[in-house]
Parts: sequence; C-alpha cells; structure tokens
Amino acid sequence: MSSQQIEERADFGVTGAVTRTVGLTVNGSPGNGGLSFSSRGFSGVNSVGVAEDGMMLGVASGTLTYPNDAWGYERIDVLRGPASIVYGSGTMGGTINAVRKQPSRERSTDLLVGAGGHGTARLGLGTTGAINETLSYRIDAYGQHTDGERDMGRASSQKLMTGLRWQPRADLKVDITADIADQKPERYFGTPVVDGRIVRSLRERNYNVIDSDIHYEDKRARAKAEWRASDALTLREEFYFFKADRHWRNSESHLFNPATGQVARDDYLEIGHALDQRGNRAAADWKLADHRLAIGWDVSEARYTQFSNSPYGTPTNHVDAWRPDRGYWSSPDPYLPRTGTRLRQNSLYVEDAWNLSAQWLLMAGVRRDWYAFDRRNLINGSTANTDLAGTSWRLGGTYRLDERRSLYAQVSQGHDPVSSLLALSATQTQFKLTRGRQAEIGWKQQLPDDRGELTLAVFDIRKQDIITRDPVRPAFSIQGGKQSSRGVELSAAYKVNAALRFDGNVAYVKAKYDELLDPNSGADRAGNRPRNVPATTANLWAHYRIGAWQTSLGLRHVGNRFASDANTSRLPAYAVADAVVRWDMSRASSLSLVVRNLSDRLFATNAQSDGQWYVAPGRSVELIGQLRF
Repeated sequence: MSSQQIEERADFGVTGAVTRTVGLTVNGSPGNGGLSFSSRGFSGVNSVGVAEDGMMLGVASGTLTYPNDAWGYERIDVLRGPASIVYGSGTMGGTINAVRKQPSRERSTDLLVGAGGHGTARLGLGTTGAINETLSYRIDAYGQHTDGERDMGRASSQKLMTGLRWQPRADLKVDITADIADQKPERYFGTPVVDGRIVRSLRERNYNVIDSDIHYEDKRARAKAEWRASDALTLREEFYFFKADRHWRNSESHLFNPATGQVARDDYLEIGHALDQRGNRAAADWKLADHRLAIGWDVSEARYTQFSNSPYGTPTNHVDAWRPDRGYWSSPDPYLPRTGTRLRQNSLYVEDAWNLSAQWLLMAGVRRDWYAFDRRNLINGSTANTDLAGTSWRLGGTYRLDERRSLYAQVSQGHDPVSSLLALSATQTQFKLTRGRQAEIGWKQQLPDDRGELTLAVFDIRKQDIITRDPVRPAFSIQGGKQSSRGVELSAAYKVNAALRFDGNVAYVKAKYDELLDPNSGADRAGNRPRNVPATTANLWAHYRIGAWQTSLGLRHVGNRFASDANTSRLPAYAVADAVVRWDMSRASSLSLVVRNLSDRLFATNAQSDGQWYVAPGRSVELIGQLRF
C-alpha cells in the first residue's frame, strides 16, 4: 500500500491502513500496544510480525508499540504466510513492513493540518532536500490529539523521524536515522457485554480508574552503508539500536452482573517494560549469470526488564454500569522489577532467484536462526535458560503466460515461538519453536490499456508443536497441539474511465485447531476456530473525480469472530462505511472532508474476553488541509 493510497483514504494510523488490505484484521488493545493483527487464520504479535525497513523489533510480553502512525512512510508492505526466511521467528500468519521515505536532493515539503469532533487535532510535517554536494536530509514530524467520545477518552501521540544521507559518489551511500515516538493511548480496555451483546447506552462508558496510565516511549537509531562494488555485487552493512520504555497502571477487567446491574471491576495491574535491542546486519546481493543471490547475516542482543505489582492482589469492586464511580488506583502489592531477560540471536540466510527462461523464474531460499535466552527472577534470584533454533526455507516458481498474465506456486516453512521470545517463563524454556508449513498457488493478471489488475491466491498452512495440556498428566502442559488454515484471497483494481475507478479485495479462511487441549482448563478445543479470527473479510473503495473534486467511498466487512478459543461467545459480523470528499484547490494544496463510520454503526473490533469487547468509535467528522511546496 503506497503513501498515495493511504493519503487518499485518510488512514493516518498503521492499523487503519493495513487492514484495508486483503485478509488482514486488527486485534489491537492497550495491552499489546495496538499492533496485533490476524492474517490467514493466525493472530497476535507472535504470529503476525511488524517491521520497519525490514528490521523486526523485539516483542516483549506480547507487546509492540512502533510504528504506530503512517506519516513518514513511502509504503507499507504486507507479506502473507510464513515469512521466517526474511524476518525470523514469529511470522506464521504474515509480516507488515513499513518502508520509510528517503532523503532526496530535490527540496520539497509536505504539511498536513487536521481538526474534527471530540477535540481531534493533527499536524504533520515532512521536508527533504540537499545540504551540500554530498549530504541530503529528511525530517518527518507528526502529532495528534483527541478527547475521544468515551469517558477518559483522551489520547495523544507524537513522533520525530530524522534521516541524513551521505553520498560522496554514485556507488556509495551512508544513511543515518534517529527517531523518537511518544504515545499516550486511550485508557480503555473494553466494554462489558450484556446478554451476549453490546448495549448502545454503554458505548461511551469507561470503567477504568481515574488515575490510570498508559504511556509508551520508543527511541531508535540506525546507521546503514551500501556499496555497489560492481554491476554484479552490492554490499550492505547496518548497525541499529532500539529502546522502549512502557508503563501501564489500570483496572483491566470489567464484567457486567445482570442480577445487580453493576460492573465488577478487577485486575488492578501495574506493569512496566524496559527494553533495549541492538544489532548488526550484513548482506550481499550478487548477480551471477541468470541468478540473483542474496546472502545475509544478522546478529542482535536484546535486554528486557519487566516491572509489575504481581501477584495483583487488589479485591474486586463494583460500580454502577451506567453511572460508574471511577475511583482510584489501589494495590497492596509493590511495583518492583520482577524479571530480567537477555536474548541473543544469530541468523544466516541465502536466497536465489533464477531466470531459467523468458517465461520461468525459480526461487529458493533457506535461513537458520539460533537464539540463546537467559532469564533471572529479580525477587528470589532463580535463573532459567534455553537455546532455541529453527530452520526456514522456501521453494517457488513463477510462469509468465504472456506480458499480462502469470501463474505462481510456492512451498515455505517457518516457525513461531510459544510465547514472546523476550519474556519466556521458567516453564516455557523447556519448549522448542513451533513449526509451520504453507503451500500457495496464485494467478496475477494485468488488464489491457492499464485499466487495472487482478490477483488470486489459494493457500494451506499447517502449524504444529503448539502448547496443549498433557492428557496423561493433566497438571502439565506439553507441545503437541496442531493448528491449520486454508483459504482464498482475491484483490482487484479497475479503472472504468477517467473519472471512476474501483479497488477492493475479499478473503475467506477456514481456520481451526486440529488438536488442542486447552492449557488452562484441559477442555478439548479440536475443531474450534481460534479467537478473534474472522472467516470472511472484504474491502471496497470507489473513487469518482470531476475536475478538482474527488469523492471516495470505502466499505469494510469483517465476518463474525469468537471471543475465546472455547467458541462460546460470538462477536457479530459488521460492515462499516467511510467517505472522503477532496477538493484540490491547486496543484500544491487540497482540502478534504473525512467521515468515518458513516452510518454510526455499533460494532466490536475484537474481544478482551467472552464478556468484554472492544467497541469501535462512532461516527466522526474531520477536516484535513494539505500543502506541498
């Protein structure tokens, strides 16, 4: 998805942008940092990876918080299915990669200003240009604020992305980037369900405590050198550093009691993350006759300290569902550093694309990852450690039928951790990486006269070694569960004439647990669909232009989902419409009216639990001005 498409649809957040693509839905919450997705039947930050410029960030206790805003990115790529050969472990369902805008010697500036209901305001600035004959720069700054439609709905985020490029000659360039992001998301952990449904009169209620807190701060720096040693060989070297500091202090469980009309407020959790990750990536691209080889080595080390008030001993309190007494944070348990972990990773990979003929392109690749994990309990001093390893590979081919049509097929293998690699518990250190394999076939078609394109994909993914209950020793968990999905995805774009064009997609996936005894209850979940995974999704956009005016209407459909692996509570399917009316006042300036959730639809995006769902915002209106010079 390009920055032009993101701008045209007014999708300012990464989650809003990528869930317009085929088969991808959001499972985000304040607890996982908001960057949790479902793709091809697999969901969560340990199965759908997030990267920036190809660099995966460490997942700490199921949490990712960057990149959050789409400003400053040239495009956002979505790679579906196992992507371990490119990104390592934790990508069974797919990977989202945000590709940032690069410094340019041609001076230009983009400015975005927006304001809307519920105290919403946003400001974006992007500028680039030459400093001297060898240096160029790029700066992207963005900030947004809203008071929100719910109680305690205030949220804000801001970031600064900076880049400096030194290019003393055509075959050599060095890029240095330094970024900082600060987020304070809405302190909302879902709405209680009443008789298995959302009640409209509770839509604006928030049951968190008044002095709750959610705060993420991410810092990153990177230095990358690229040398085109010859027409056949390009070498790359990259050093990077990433640091995240996060804090939560909230009541996270809010369940409705129909007998009393009250909400039981529980789970008074205070949690902190201190994470730093540093590493080096070396790579070479080599053209050898009809072969294009890519060879690389990655090495990194991440250190993570988790703070908390575990064992979370605050008793449950009850508040009126319609007029809740917000109350204040209270916990008898001290907030202390509880665990410290270290994860060292080494990876080697090689890929080959072979132009066998004018019609045939064959691809093959293999990657090996080694992980060394150490864990220390900072309260009692106990330790645990493990060494993990996984092999990923991919075999595929593309056959070009003619200049507009091609067929492809591929088989790939990848791996996921049983939990976040940086936060394995002492008992989880006995487990190995899970394994998954995908088979995929597809067809790509370009329409005549550049009228559009069509892509069809059919896939089958099978994953094994997921955690299940030991049938012989019910008190223990073992590896041995299995999960699978199979489905079809169709994407298309069609230009009717100079004024009217369409683009959209539809996906169907049949996802299930093939073998699983619930690790918590021991109940048999075989045949059940994983939580927060829809069977059907669809997106459609229509754009109509008359002169300087363009009207865009977007429709999004997400099928029903289950709130838990028990499949006892079902979130209804929903369809929601968005609209953008844009007036290009000149070549350099435009004004847009953006209406989200056009019909003020009441629906849940995902579930915290069977009795607590995340309710999407209602209708909102915003005016956006953009200027380029």
